[in-house]
Amino acid sequence: MNEESQHPRTRQALYRRDRRSVRLAREFARETLTDWATAGRGDDVLLCVSELATNALLHGVPAGRGFLLRLTLHTDGAVRVEVHDSGPGEVRAPEASADAEHGRGLLLVAALADKWGVGERNPGKIVWCEFHSLPGRAPTGQVIAGVVPSGSAQTSPA
Repeated sequence: MNEESQHPRTRQALYRRDRRSVRLAREFARETLTDWATAGRGDDVLLCVSELATNALLHGVPAGRGFLLRLTLHTDGAVRVEVHDSGPGEVRAPEASADAEHGRGLLLVAALADKWGVGERNPGKIVWCEFHSLPGRAPTGQVIAGVVPSGSAQTSPA
């Protein structure tokens, strides 16, 4: 077996603290899933990207900073979504009331993803979720820097 095929594929992009960044992050994720030939739960992944990016903007990104979206396709077909921000704070799924206008983002992530959680970074945190074995995946084996529309985000290699 080719040793290179044992490594996951990763794409990531940096986004400014701007409302348009959520749409751009979702578009980046859609393009990435298409390039990786994943199918099946793509809509779930895109919704979770939107929710995690929105939460980062509303609660985790200090003024003058941005957030990082990292997508990883593992060799077993699992897709991991990570949103890195530099803000303080604790992340937990709230218990939203039926008539609440806010507070359902992480409830959606918890319902749609196979796993989700929070990791530490200095400064800030990483909120992540995973989707196991998306059907129709492409073979893995390389790290790829993401490409997004000009002027909308910076990309960086993993």
